[in-house]
Amino acid sequence: MLEKLAEVESRYNELEAMMGDPAIAADFERVADLAKERASLQAIVDAYRLYQKQSQELEEARELANVDDADMREMAQEEAAQLEASAAELLESLRLLLLPKDPRDSKNVIVEIRAGAGGDEAGIFAGDLMRLYMRYAESKRWKVQLLDVHEQGNSVFKNVTFEIKGDGAFSRLKYESGVHRVQRVPTTESQGRIHTSTATVAVLAEMDEVDVQLNMSDVETQVFRSRGAGGQSVNTTDSAVRLIHKPSGLVVEMQDERSQLQNKMRAKQVLIARLYEAEVERQRSERDAERRGQVGSGDRSEKIRTYNYPQGRVTDHRIGYSSFNLPAVMDGELDNFIDQLATQEQAEQLAVGGVA
Repeated sequence: MLEKLAEVESRYNELEAMMGDPAIAADFERVADLAKERASLQAIVDAYRLYQKQSQELEEARELANVDDADMREMAQEEAAQLEASAAELLESLRLLLLPKDPRDSKNVIVEIRAGAGGDEAGIFAGDLMRLYMRYAESKRWKVQLLDVHEQGNSVFKNVTFEIKGDGAFSRLKYESGVHRVQRVPTTESQGRIHTSTATVAVLAEMDEVDVQLNMSDVETQVFRSRGAGGQSVNTTDSAVRLIHKPSGLVVEMQDERSQLQNKMRAKQVLIARLYEAEVERQRSERDAERRGQVGSGDRSEKIRTYNYPQGRVTDHRIGYSSFNLPAVMDGELDNFIDQLATQEQAEQLAVGGVA
């Protein structure tokens, strides 16, 4: 691992030298790329240099611990013990920093929520989840834009698609993909019985066309009039767009924008994101079974979280963690769940492969 850290530091120094080269400084686009790469290495290099400094201080303290002066020896031994513990913590932090990064972590996200089992109650729950993620995005100062909404009236959502733009949006929200389950008494339930309903959440990284090869000759384009609540037409022009990717069978509809061209551009963005996600899933399915069970696999056949209203409890089944403050969670307080999911993912990465 120390050899790899030395290589990272060497690359960091190389980047700094290149950015200081007058011949390169005139190329603003290249300088921006170099600065971005340097920034991605900054935390590792800072921690590594601190580790080197502490290692040197530890070596000096160990030498002083062998002197004849008893007081000096005791002080040096205490300092050596503290430095040894600190260096060990730093080394563990560096091990985590060197774990392979998901190339999508810096991307914006497209969130798709679909009502599952449970009739109208599932559609109401889909709307609750939409508001949950919008409030979470608001707490992070991320921008949210609705892309497509199929509302059946009375806050019952068949499906909704929206975009979240912000630094690290995918790195935080990627753990939300899966089947979410709610247990509560519906407002329409006269007997007070608890019903169980589900909604599916898909979190897609918003990919550029350069990341995914999309041949538009494989895509059938259909246009239709935008629908409102209950499915009725809300305008008199065919501005809504449906894209059908014939090789995969993927279908994307977009109707939120005013013009057909804008809806087509948005639909294309979502289709590209879905195709990329499908490829990621294909590659993941070919990995070792130990890797396939990894947190964040996005396996949507698995219920990942239960929202139990009578008990005021939210339980994430992947990590066995429960919060008994359901109102706060529904108001967007997700960080406790996401932090623990990220920690478990790192632990599993270290267990499977890790950093030598």
